[in-house]
Amino acid sequence: MTTPPETQSEEDRKARASRWFAELRDRICAAFEAIEDELAGVNAERFAELAPGRFQRTAWERGGTEGDTDSDSRGGGVMAVLRGRVFEKVGVNISTVSGRFSPDFAKQIPGAEEDPSYWASGISLVAHLRSPLVPAVHMNTRHIVTAKAWFGGGSDLNPMYPDEADTADFHAAFKVACDRHDPDYYPRFKAWCDDYFYIKHRGEARGVGGIFFDYLDSGDWEADFAFTRDVGEAFLEVYPTLVRRHMTEPWTEDQRRHQLVKRGRYTEFNLLYDRGTKFGLMTGGNPEAILMSLPPEAAWP
Repeated sequence: MTTPPETQSEEDRKARASRWFAELRDRICAAFEAIEDELAGVNAERFAELAPGRFQRTAWERGGTEGDTDSDSRGGGVMAVLRGRVFEKVGVNISTVSGRFSPDFAKQIPGAEEDPSYWASGISLVAHLRSPLVPAVHMNTRHIVTAKAWFGGGSDLNPMYPDEADTADFHAAFKVACDRHDPDYYPRFKAWCDDYFYIKHRGEARGVGGIFFDYLDSGDWEADFAFTRDVGEAFLEVYPTLVRRHMTEPWTEDQRRHQLVKRGRYTEFNLLYDRGTKFGLMTGGNPEAILMSLPPEAAWP
C-alpha cells in the first residue's frame, strides 16, 4: 500500500527521489542507444568500424576524503558510459551518498554548519558528440538533505556552432516545464544559468544557456519534486530531437578541430568552477564518475 504524500516520512521522500533518478537514467540510456542504432548516411559510413554504442554500467561504493569526516559514511552509485558512433562519450551517472561534512566544507552548505550530517542523491549527465554539428549537453538534478532539504539542477546546451532553431527549441522545452509550476521560474533560472555557466577567465559563456536552480525549497516538497521531475522530462523530450536533427549532416576536419578547442573551454569550466565537481570530490565520490564530464579529447590553440 502506498503511503499518502502528506504522511510520508523524510526517509520515504529520500527513497522516492533516488528511485526517480534511477528511472530517469534508464529512460535516457534507452533513448540514446536508440539514436546509436538509427545513424545512417555518410556518418554511418565514416564510423563503419564501430558498432552502435551501448552503455556500460559500473557500480561503485564511496570512500572518505578530507571533506568527509564520518567513519560511517556510506553509499555509492552507478556509472553508465557509452562510447559509440553518434556519442563519442556520454555518461549518465546516479549516486546516493551520506555522511558528515568537514567543518570547513559544512560552512558552505545550508543547514550543515551546526549539524554536518547530510544525505544526497542525484543524476548527472554529460554528452560529447562525434559530430561538431551536434551540440554537447549537460543535465543534472539532485536532492540534498541536511538540517534543511532542497532540490537543484538544470540543463545547458553547448553547441560548437550555435543554431538559432536548436537554441530556441531547447529553451522553449524548459520554459514549458518551468511555467507549469511558476511563471517566475524560467526567467529566474535562465538568468542563473547564464551567470553560472560563464567562464570568467575567458570572458565568455560556456554555451547558449538553459536553466539552473539550486536550494529549491518552496515549503511544498511535493511541488518541488514534481518540478524536478519535469526538468528531467523536458530534457528527455528535447535533446534527442536536437541530436537527430543534425547527426547525419556531413562535417569537415576543420570543424572537428574547432570542436576540440571548444571542448577545452568546457574542460576549464568544469575543473575550475563547477560546484558539482567540487561537491563530489569533497564528499568521497568516485573520481571517475565525477570527472566523467570531461571530454575524451580536447585541444587548445
